[in-house]
Amino acid sequence: MKENPSESLRPGVHRRIFGHLRDGRAVEAVTLVNAAGTKACVIAFGATLQAMIVADREGRLADVTLGHASLEEYLASTAYFGSSVGRVANRIAGGRFLIDGEGYRVPANNGPNALHGGPGGFDKALWDIAEVGDAPCPFVRLAHTSPDGDQGFPGTLQVTAEYALGDDGALAITYQATTDKPTLVNMTNHAYWNLAGEGAATGALDHVLTIPAGHFLPTDAAAIPTGDFAPVAGTPFDFREPHVIGARVRDTGHDQIRIGHGYDHNWVIARERADAPRLLARLAHPPSGRVLEVRSTEPGVQFYSGNFLDGSLIGKGGQAYRMGDGVALEPQMFPDTPNRPEFGSIRLAPGEEYCHRIVFAFRADG
Repeated sequence: MKENPSESLRPGVHRRIFGHLRDGRAVEAVTLVNAAGTKACVIAFGATLQAMIVADREGRLADVTLGHASLEEYLASTAYFGSSVGRVANRIAGGRFLIDGEGYRVPANNGPNALHGGPGGFDKALWDIAEVGDAPCPFVRLAHTSPDGDQGFPGTLQVTAEYALGDDGALAITYQATTDKPTLVNMTNHAYWNLAGEGAATGALDHVLTIPAGHFLPTDAAAIPTGDFAPVAGTPFDFREPHVIGARVRDTGHDQIRIGHGYDHNWVIARERADAPRLLARLAHPPSGRVLEVRSTEPGVQFYSGNFLDGSLIGKGGQAYRMGDGVALEPQMFPDTPNRPEFGSIRLAPGEEYCHRIVFAFRADG
């Protein structure tokens, strides 16, 4: 079921069956194609970005996001390749939190902590394909109902995820949600990127990264933020100027690199959400000329350098994914916000609407 970068599809929306769940339900794949031949494939399981095919400076197409070729592999995987994660992205310490003074608990699935909504989060749900269209650009809108008590979270949550591919090469993702009880929401997309092409022998540690943030969030040994807003100046976490990722990813002279086995931290772009997507990160691969700009309405971005990819997962091209073969840049509110009032709030109340807009904008520099 791998998307073929060289396959010619007319601009628009293309639907097919990607596989079937064990109970027989079909899982569709929707491929969006723009006028330049850029393609984004989204599967309904986990509202997942399964493939992103973009051109280099010579016009050669390659799939630049990590993922699996079959539904069976997605069912077995806990890597979140391209998944829509929620209700709450990243970690909640101890899987415990309060809402309006009442205690709740989410099952721990990352040591003692809850990660990405728990073991049965949105990445493991079969979403409905609510709408597809090609005006003003190819898009697919998926919908999911998370019932009251799902993974321990209160309130019935109605969620949508829309992917839209512009002729400018930008893939826009919009997450929206409403609830009938006060609850928590902090969604993101968990794509891993390798602008050389997924499975490329060089991996992604030769990519050049820029993050326009003066502070990051240090963590304890369980990857929970300590509560400090640490300056990046003079540390391996300073990406205000472009740096090759691999140059400092093993700098164990810094305790946070040792704790994370590389980069797995949240950078502080701002302290509050924005009305329109702003630049969170820029990733470049000079040999191909491909550049990815990540923009979002959220104030933080989790940069993960693929530290725990250990060769046990097989990619779409049949290659084993190893450490650093892909990197994730996940826009979001800060980790463990429910237990850190100084971080802000991810509380959603009845009558309110959660909306997170992400833009993955691609280009090829000469």
